[in-house]
Amino acid sequence: MKHILMIGTGGTIASEMSPDGLTPEISSEQLLAAVPRIGELCEVDCLQLYSLDSTSLRPAHWQGLARAIRERYDDYDGFVVSHGTDTMAYTAATLSYLIQGSPKPIVLTGAQKPIWFDGTDSKRNLTDAFVYACRGCGGVQIVFNGKVILGTRARKTFSKSFQAFSSVNFPDLAVLQDERLLQYIRCESLERPVFYDRLDPHVGLLKLIPGVEDELATFMLERYDGLIIESFGVGGLPDYEGGRLDAILRGAVARGKIVVMTTQVPNEGSDLTVYHVGGRLKSSMNLLEAYDMTTEAAVAKLMWILGQTRGFAEAERLFYTPVARDILRPTAE
Repeated sequence: MKHILMIGTGGTIASEMSPDGLTPEISSEQLLAAVPRIGELCEVDCLQLYSLDSTSLRPAHWQGLARAIRERYDDYDGFVVSHGTDTMAYTAATLSYLIQGSPKPIVLTGAQKPIWFDGTDSKRNLTDAFVYACRGCGGVQIVFNGKVILGTRARKTFSKSFQAFSSVNFPDLAVLQDERLLQYIRCESLERPVFYDRLDPHVGLLKLIPGVEDELATFMLERYDGLIIESFGVGGLPDYEGGRLDAILRGAVARGKIVVMTTQVPNEGSDLTVYHVGGRLKSSMNLLEAYDMTTEAAVAKLMWILGQTRGFAEAERLFYTPVARDILRPTAE
């Protein structure tokens, strides 16, 4: 029988109703007690690391979670992390960079309704997560509503429905049907995982809107070591009369800031070479392009990279080196 560690962090799955709304108050042991079937699948130990709404999680919490897994890695066959859905994709992506090549499954799951609510999805998701932790392949995945999604490719796309998560620009790894695992794609893993500790939390995200003011970029680049810009369509910067956004970015890059261009469009990714508003950027400054990465993965990867280096050449190498199939670049690049 496999030995699995369940790590509780809070979230909807572990919430009770309070006068101001749902708040995480249920322990990992209580969650397990509500799903007796899990005890028939494997031997489980519990670690209640946090009891937080996932909206309140920060990079330091991700580091704490990775550290907890690292310290106990040799004692267990797999790990299940119960987590709130709102930032689960960020946590899954970050764990994919902090724990690379794990031969053991590291599974995140949660729910759209608390475990004690009628019609909850909690019990199915928890059971599926433990089935996958026992029988699935290594690496970091989200198991939710019968789907197994790569940690670097997940995004929350429904705020209330049970099919909360989608795999962006990459197929689902597997599906679970009545505890039967159908594995479509096997994850790449190492004999031993490579663990990292450092993240640079000083990464900002600027979502462009029509008429965006240049000084927003100035403000953010004064405060962050790296800036991700979510542009329109396949990517580019607006070319307004009298605009200074290009010059602001060139100056920041010259001072050692790392700028990443991505797109607000969820599917198919960016390609700065298509239009002049993007091509002039690539030809005039050292910046990075996220291509088909999710914004969640781009944020997590840039935090991880800036925790390792500040030089552009090394940052570029790390950014474009795939980790857990997080990025596909056009072959012409």
